[in-house]
Amino acid sequence: MLHQLRRAGMIAATSVAFTFASCSPSSISAPEPKKEFSIGWSIYAGWMPWPYAQQAGIVKKWADKYGIKINVVQVNDYVESVNQYTAGKFDGVTVANMDALTIPAAGGKDTSAIIVGDYSDGNDGVVLKGADSLAAIKGRQVYLVELSVSHYLLARGLEKAGLKMSDVKTVNTSDADIVGAFATPSVNAAVTWNPQLTVMKQTPGAKQVFSSHEIPGEILDLLVVDTATLKANPNLGKALAGIWYETVALMQRQDAEGKAARAAMAKLSGATPAMFDSQLTTTHLYADPKAAVAATSDPALVTTMTRVRDFSFSKGLFGQGAKTADAVGISFPGNKTLGDAAHVTLRFDASYMQMAADGKL
Repeated sequence: MLHQLRRAGMIAATSVAFTFASCSPSSISAPEPKKEFSIGWSIYAGWMPWPYAQQAGIVKKWADKYGIKINVVQVNDYVESVNQYTAGKFDGVTVANMDALTIPAAGGKDTSAIIVGDYSDGNDGVVLKGADSLAAIKGRQVYLVELSVSHYLLARGLEKAGLKMSDVKTVNTSDADIVGAFATPSVNAAVTWNPQLTVMKQTPGAKQVFSSHEIPGEILDLLVVDTATLKANPNLGKALAGIWYETVALMQRQDAEGKAARAAMAKLSGATPAMFDSQLTTTHLYADPKAAVAATSDPALVTTMTRVRDFSFSKGLFGQGAKTADAVGISFPGNKTLGDAAHVTLRFDASYMQMAADGKL
């Protein structure tokens, strides 16, 4: 079901142990080059190009070009897909920026984000009953998936409204239960994502008072790959970039082929074509590799990841071994580093997107 998208990093605090030794670049084992790879994915509008590309033969086309085999594997639970990647069962996975940081990277798995695929442009929102501004949230109980992108969105909304997290009380609610909870008279504030968000906005007396549209570029959806595997097998990165940009170019088309591609993606996600197209309107896809490279190289990404890592650290998502928010190093194009440069485990690598932009794949 679509409700399984982008649940977040609360599991990171317990599922992986933070160890500085494992974060050290010198400790990364160098795997041998290989020919077969597995990429995990879970259902979300911005990630549906991957299973469609496999179904349509686009994965095989690009894998064959580079003499490799790529298996695109669905995992029904989003967090489980990220945990399986962290445990080494996948070579890469689709993941949100916050969860890439708090699960594999904080766990010491050196990870490279090679495709910045989209950002939430309204897919995540804060909904209140009986109010038309976020200021009215003060003093309320807010239902959400704690330590998730919903929690981060709430924090950013409160900041913009001049409020603090202490001005509200969060109530941890699963993504499967939040629609039912909000339908009860006693619940008058919630934060969630699509498709639940669309349903909850239709509740009598409910109004969306803040959304990810107001923090563009902060909730990012990525394809990440194990850094050591990528280093030993650069053709994997080339093939994945080729697959992505061919597929998103097709789904952007307004002709019969583009419509058919989107309809197939909708079916793969369990949605109707109309539902899927609606979700795409609040998903800012980076269909043009030049735009993706620009976004990845923009200093604004450093600012975004500073906010994300500071929030994550404040919630204990870096584990007990992390003494400061700088414990997990994050690198960006242009030799920019956030945090401990000696312990970089999350890397925004624009090189494969750049190859696509330059027509060199």
